[in-house]
Amino acid sequence: MPEPCLFGYWRSSAAYRVRIALNLKRITTRQIPVHLQAAEQKGADYRMLNPAGLVPLWREPDGFTLAQSLAIIEYLNEKFPDPPLLPEDVRLKAICREIVYTIACDIHPVGNLRVLEKLTADYGADAGARAAWNQHWIAAGFAAIEARLAKAAGRHAIGDRISLADICLVPQVYNARRMGFDLTLYPCIVSADAAARNLPAFMAAAPEAQADAP
Repeated sequence: MPEPCLFGYWRSSAAYRVRIALNLKRITTRQIPVHLQAAEQKGADYRMLNPAGLVPLWREPDGFTLAQSLAIIEYLNEKFPDPPLLPEDVRLKAICREIVYTIACDIHPVGNLRVLEKLTADYGADAGARAAWNQHWIAAGFAAIEARLAKAAGRHAIGDRISLADICLVPQVYNARRMGFDLTLYPCIVSADAAARNLPAFMAAAPEAQADAP
């Protein structure tokens, strides 16, 4: 039986999220690399599959596609409910989504490759300026998440069970470290990240574990 496909890039934090979710759900997929640095996401063939020209892209054998990481993960969570990726308690579920949206809506979009390329093209931002830009927005988002985790975290971001908050947090912390961001002021984030990264599902999803990693 044909497998669904995940189009992604080894260092894309959005694709990283989906890989973690797939591993937690034990869903077998065909991984198809889309090399962002080589602008493969802008090619006509890929744009036919995903007009947004972004990764990840989820494609099932019957042609059904989804092109946003959170939409993909929530779809998979409903289609394959075990293990659940959201807390059962309605308030904890809302807190989980608050953390997720802080990452996916406030931090990640402004540090996306196409935004950084625009900063360089229009304003001459060099590598140092791009890193400083990223660090500024990471700090703003991480301050809010750290305050939330100080109240909600247990072994993981929300209590003692892995949730969608961890799935989004770990890739963002990976990005923060790659940008040289100082995590000293965020002990709760560091702790939650370390606990999750030690799990097999997270280890197998890590950028350096991907076949297309250099």
